[in-house]
Amino acid sequence: MRNAAFPQLKYLQDLNRTELPVDAQNKLGELETLDFIKTGSNVILGGSPGTGKSHLAIGLGIKACEQGYTVMFTKVAKLLTQIRECHSNRTLRMLELRFEKYDLVICDELGYISFDKQGSEMLFNHLSLRTGLKSTIITSNQSFEKWNDIFGKDTVLTAALLDRLTHKAYMVNMNGQSYRMKETKKIQDSLKTKATLKQQG
Repeated sequence: MRNAAFPQLKYLQDLNRTELPVDAQNKLGELETLDFIKTGSNVILGGSPGTGKSHLAIGLGIKACEQGYTVMFTKVAKLLTQIRECHSNRTLRMLELRFEKYDLVICDELGYISFDKQGSEMLFNHLSLRTGLKSTIITSNQSFEKWNDIFGKDTVLTAALLDRLTHKAYMVNMNGQSYRMKETKKIQDSLKTKATLKQQG
C-alpha cells in the first residue's frame, strides 16, 4: 500500500454505487473480481469530472494490493515529468524496468493537460511497454474524439495509442452528474431550509 503511493485511501465499499453512472454500476461487479489483472487487460474510465473515476480506480488498486498484487498510482502529468527527468539523467531504462513489473499501474487524469510532440511520444512509448502484458487503469475526462488534442494533434500517434490501450480493454462510460456538484447542492438546500425555519421560528 505504501509503495503504491495512493494520494488518498478510497475504498470500493465507500462508493455510493447508486450514484455512479449506469455503465459503471453494470460493470463494477466484474471489475471487482480483478480478473482484468490476471489477463493483463486495461480499464479505461472515461467521462465528465466528478463522477467517481479516481475513487473507482484507487478502490480497485487498494483491493489489488490487499490480494498481493503490486500497484503503482500516478497522475499522468507527474509520470511524464519523471520520464523527462530520467531521460535527461540517462536513467530512463531503470524507470521503464520498474514500470513494466507492476501488476497494475493507475494513470490518473489523462486529458487535464495536453502534451507537445516529444512529451506525446515519450508517454506513448512508456505506456506501450505494458501492452498485452500487464494491466493499466486510465482515467480521463476527455472522450476519445478529443484525445488527438491531448497528444498535440498527432493523429497517427493518437490512433496507435488508442489501439494499444483499448485492445481487449474494459471501457467504462463515466459520464454523469458530478458528485461534488450534488454535494454542493445538498449543502445549499440544507442552508436554505435552516434559514427558512429560522425565519418561521
